[in-house]
Amino acid sequence: MTPAQAVAKAAAGAESITSLHYRVTGTVPQWGRLRADASMHTAPLTMGMKLSAGRYGGEQMEVRFVDGAIYLHGDAVRTEMLKGASWFTAEEAVWGSDSFDNNSYGTLPRQLEGNPVVQSTMLTASKDVRKIRTETVDGARTTHYKGTVTSDGIQAARDAAVGKAARERQINSLGQFWAMRLKGTLTVDLWIGDDNRTKQFRMRSDTSASKGGTDDQPLEIVDGDPLDMTVTFLDVDQPVTVEVPPAEDTVDLAGLADGVPTG
Repeated sequence: MTPAQAVAKAAAGAESITSLHYRVTGTVPQWGRLRADASMHTAPLTMGMKLSAGRYGGEQMEVRFVDGAIYLHGDAVRTEMLKGASWFTAEEAVWGSDSFDNNSYGTLPRQLEGNPVVQSTMLTASKDVRKIRTETVDGARTTHYKGTVTSDGIQAARDAAVGKAARERQINSLGQFWAMRLKGTLTVDLWIGDDNRTKQFRMRSDTSASKGGTDDQPLEIVDGDPLDMTVTFLDVDQPVTVEVPPAEDTVDLAGLADGVPTG
């Protein structure tokens, strides 16, 4: 297969993924270095993640999305606001669809609000995808591919996609691309196993940020922090359970004026 065909085959195989255990490492704008371990299920869409990030001072936050609600717990939470409970909760909460529809109440970077299965298909929009070499990732032999992606490229891939599922995947990819506030191109590395399924991907780009927007300072678009995030697929299509914490052990997050109570 050509590099483009290999990437397309891995993307097509991603459509059948029903559950995923994955790891995220790297640096994202406004959050600094982070590490996350997460499991998700596609139907119904649920996700559980343990996240540590520079924004939380390296302390751990546990985030769960179940039945349209978000649940928060961990060292980064200000426990005095929990009133003896262990979890904050809020509805409506959405994770893993088009990033514009997500609502994690500021607990997750925008880059982690996207479904990693969808993000792993973005290299199909590249016009310069190429094979790098054979490498071992998490004990598995893989082939490393690399290319650059633009919003125009994703739009073209969306228009050329055959089938409803492929078009929806590209639409979601485009929404996630814009939500990342990238400058120019997104460099994507993709590692595909001998089974023609994605094992790992990496996204890198410069980003922009907004500054001002007040009466004293007009809104200005400035250079943001760089994005460099790697997602490794650890287990695919294995049982995933994300439990709802007991109602008596939760406090409503939506009623807090200051957003997520961390510090």
